[in-house]
Amino acid sequence: MIELVSAERCIACDKCVRVCPTNVFDRGPDGVPLLSRQEDCQTCFQCEANCPVDALFVAPVTHPLPDDRAVRDERHLDRTGLLGSYRRHIGWGHGRTPGALRAVGPRLPAPGGRPPAPPITS
Repeated sequence: MIELVSAERCIACDKCVRVCPTNVFDRGPDGVPLLSRQEDCQTCFQCEANCPVDALFVAPVTHPLPDDRAVRDERHLDRTGLLGSYRRHIGWGHGRTPGALRAVGPRLPAPGGRPPAPPITS
């Protein structure tokens, strides 16, 4: 469930607002999205995956967490690498290895017995 939008990192691009299938966000007065309907979040991670500046954190749970949880502490999420971690994990963003290239299994030879092509890393 969406837990945090970092006002410090957010560039007010509205990508998270546009991709959210359940309309969780409202635009704040400064352009930074507000979590207006958190209980409607489906935990689909589309907002976090599409944020170009890793300004969101979606906890892998389907219900709101208690208010005292560290998932709402932006400094903690940044320090532990959790802020924007889903986007990094799937390899979206410049300079990241796409998730499909990290998939489990052997690299298969190219057609005709040629060695496999080197992985794309950007």
